[in-house]
Amino acid sequence: MKNTALTQTHEALGAKIVPFAGYNMPVQYEGVNIEHETVRNAVGVFDVSHMGEFLIEGPYALDLIQKVSSNDASKLTIGKAQYSCMPNDDGGIIDDLIIYKVKEETYLLVVNASNIEKDWNWIQSKNDVGAEMRDLSEDYSLLAIQGPKAIEAMQSITSHDLSAIKFYNFVVGDFAGIENVIISATGYTGSGGFEIYCKNSEVKQVWDKVFEAGADFGIKPIGLAARDTLRLEMGYCLYGNDIDDTTSPLEAGLGWITKFTKDFTNSEALKSQKEHGVERKLVAFKLDDRGIPRQGYDIVDGNGQKIGVVTSGTMSPSLGIGIGLGYVPTIFASADSKINIQIRKNAIPATVVKLPFYKN
Repeated sequence: MKNTALTQTHEALGAKIVPFAGYNMPVQYEGVNIEHETVRNAVGVFDVSHMGEFLIEGPYALDLIQKVSSNDASKLTIGKAQYSCMPNDDGGIIDDLIIYKVKEETYLLVVNASNIEKDWNWIQSKNDVGAEMRDLSEDYSLLAIQGPKAIEAMQSITSHDLSAIKFYNFVVGDFAGIENVIISATGYTGSGGFEIYCKNSEVKQVWDKVFEAGADFGIKPIGLAARDTLRLEMGYCLYGNDIDDTTSPLEAGLGWITKFTKDFTNSEALKSQKEHGVERKLVAFKLDDRGIPRQGYDIVDGNGQKIGVVTSGTMSPSLGIGIGLGYVPTIFASADSKINIQIRKNAIPATVVKLPFYKN
């Protein structure tokens, strides 16, 4: 297992460390519910340095990105980021990712930790245009500073007006006494905040200054378990759970990042799927009775027949009810549809709902 540059810091803070995507990562510190509420109500910091970063550069950088990604990266201007996915040749998804336009011919691709090698090999296999590719994953750290007090808490350690950085925009500048840091208004929690990209050699200084600046705002370190409950309350997809090599972006509700204004990997087949309609859809559901839906539990109809499977599920800390995502036939996919979640011997009734679960 690899360590991040902050693993010793997490251990000193009493974090429970678990292996995740090839890294020793902090899963929790005080406890999931306390950490979840900290991000919803104040400000918390995640070390997500296990994520992968690829730099794609040169006159053919955009050509390569357009070929491998479903969204239209030609719409990006410098300082803007875009959520996208990389379709495979068989109707599924290689990975979901964020694309940052750093300079006119320079793009940063941020990919999931468990897929770094797979993604790199995939993009490289499609690079017949001669774009320059660099894997920065081992050299860069990533902190997510999330919560409604993030702007106020962090303003003292940067000269940039943090309130002026709109959602999915970023700046490159000074932060916590370090120059050339990416300060990005992206996040995976639904409670606002920033993601900070810096070199491994710089991240301990950034971490320390962030906690100094946030002390009066109730800042706390947050583990990956709360990251999961926070993202699930928003209905954000997690690769390996809700999307994978077998799920199409259209089935997963990612039609909004699938743009047929250009050609990309498997775009013809996906276009046909859009025209003919999908047979199953990823839905969000709330349990009508007590219970906790878990990944892998069967979704059944009123007769007890299996119609799908739960891809993500938890007891929502904010709402106090069981919530989840799962694939069901399209006839069960509209809001207010009644389904059941098989929890051990009991089929617990549930209702399909519109996202997000948590409305701030």
